[in-house]
Amino acid sequence: MAVLAFAETPFLSITALVADAMLKAADIELLGFEPTGAETIMIRIAANEPGDAEAALLAASSEAKRLGSSATTALLARPHPSIPALNSKPNTINPLYGGRDELRPSDFPNNTMNKNQAIGILETQGLTAILEATDAMLKAADVELVGKEKIGAAYVTVMVRGDVAAVTAAVEAGAQAASPLGKVIAAHVIARPHEGLLALLP
Repeated sequence: MAVLAFAETPFLSITALVADAMLKAADIELLGFEPTGAETIMIRIAANEPGDAEAALLAASSEAKRLGSSATTALLARPHPSIPALNSKPNTINPLYGGRDELRPSDFPNNTMNKNQAIGILETQGLTAILEATDAMLKAADVELVGKEKIGAAYVTVMVRGDVAAVTAAVEAGAQAASPLGKVIAAHVIARPHEGLLALLP
């Protein structure tokens, strides 16, 4: 891949939808997500052609705006050879907030995520709220727990999978259960997630 590009968006829930839109808009490779330790996450992509990277960044800005947010984007048409090395070290768990320092496709090589299943994403600020929400989601509908991610500043995201109707019902129940206990950042359903996004999930 000759071109590197980046889009930084707030919250994992929004970042996942933005990355999905980028993957569906252009011929790119999703290299990973890198939490900043606060509320923002950088999406790293690569492309063979600058036009593909530009189309992906345009999709990022458009999707972020649709979600009531924004994306800071950059494109490196001829990145210095040292730039990829910044993300080449073994992945670690951040000791401050207990989440992965990066979300990489190589983290789960035996991933069995089904691209025909919907993904539900619920993000809260507060661990108690997300645990209550997760219990409610799993009891409300026939969904499977995908996993939990922390990005710092008490932001926690839980993902479930299943058919669209079940995932929608689960996310709605989870958001309702979390509301009295913490701040619900976002509750989203991706009906047909791109394979590149699924590769980042447990």
